[in-house]
Amino acid sequence: MPLAVGTKAPDFTLKTMTADGLKDVKLSDFAGKQPVVLLFFPLAYTGVCTAEMCDVSNGFAGYTSLGAAVYGISVDSPFAHAAWAKENKITVPLLSDLNKTVIKAYDVVFPNLAGVGDTAARAAFVVGKDGVIKYAEQTATPKDLPNFAAVKAALAQ
Repeated sequence: MPLAVGTKAPDFTLKTMTADGLKDVKLSDFAGKQPVVLLFFPLAYTGVCTAEMCDVSNGFAGYTSLGAAVYGISVDSPFAHAAWAKENKITVPLLSDLNKTVIKAYDVVFPNLAGVGDTAARAAFVVGKDGVIKYAEQTATPKDLPNFAAVKAALAQ
């Protein structure tokens, strides 16, 4: 079960690939500034994950217009993320949890996915400006997508 609404979101620092190279993204840097949407997904280069991140990229303005920063998180490397994003025109910034510390902290580990090892479960969190989780969802299976209307509704509050 993912962390519950009302829980203080665990802080983290994860790597993302930018045009200028690797960059650290720290959740606590958003405290008091803007809400953050965290979209955990199992693996890059898989059908449902590609569809999800492409759909979110195509509707990115719907989140930024609500003042949110949005990040996708998986256990893939930042280099794999960069290649996947370029190939699929994914504009959502992608964070690498290669050491699996954040998926464990948010309690969204999917054990032994397809026999390849532990990955992130598909999950969505909205972290408010105050650092508290305002919305939390883990889908029943990796093939199911989060309720993006509910994510946006939580941001609008």
